[in-house]
Amino acid sequence: MGQNSPPEVLMSQHRLTLLGMIGAALVAAGALAGCATGPSAPLMPGSSPDATASTPSAEVGAAWVDGGRSIAVVTNGSSSCPPVVSGQPNLAGATLAVELSESAQQECTRDMAPRATLVALPAGVDPGQNLAVTVTGVAQGEARLAGLAAAPAATGEFSPSAGWVNDSLVAIVTYGSSTCVPSVEAVTTAGSDVAVQFATPPADQICTMDIAPRVTLADIGREAGSGAVSLVLSGGGVDAGSPIPVLGAR
Repeated sequence: MGQNSPPEVLMSQHRLTLLGMIGAALVAAGALAGCATGPSAPLMPGSSPDATASTPSAEVGAAWVDGGRSIAVVTNGSSSCPPVVSGQPNLAGATLAVELSESAQQECTRDMAPRATLVALPAGVDPGQNLAVTVTGVAQGEARLAGLAAAPAATGEFSPSAGWVNDSLVAIVTYGSSTCVPSVEAVTTAGSDVAVQFATPPADQICTMDIAPRVTLADIGREAGSGAVSLVLSGGGVDAGSPIPVLGAR
């Protein structure tokens, strides 16, 4: 329009320009809001007391430990809150029924990882025979344990033990504070054995003054080779004077 346009035309042009500017601003704000609604940052471990400790899963594993007197049942869920045994396991023929309930921990990390629960076996379980383990409760599934080819050597009180969960993963039972489970720092070959180095716990870590069995899972597949395997345990306050055999078959 020219300079001599009527005032009402100039006013209309001004309103259109203003509306256009407002519209552009709203579009830009919407674009920024869209960027802000992308994937949220993961929650920090232990940050939420209502984190789910367990999720039902068909992926259940098991390992012979403690000279065949116990098994470690492996489920998936929060690594800091393994489930606990509810009631007494029930043996019917060659099938062991184990019910699991949530950990008593108040805060659980929001991760999904394999973790192990120690299950003392009832009378009548022969570790030399195949055993089917049926898990119900906060995790569900079934694992099958092949009978041990040879009777395991008796283990002393508070002696560590280990067993194969699968062709790579082992469950390691140690004794100490129930609230301070050892964590694996390194796995290396030590001659014909596999060395498992536990991490040094933080200096400010608070541990209960009890002595209880703790189960740690370790992936030793790359170092294990073939044939029978024994573990050399060290670090993390764990004292294992001699190598311990890994029970079971891969």
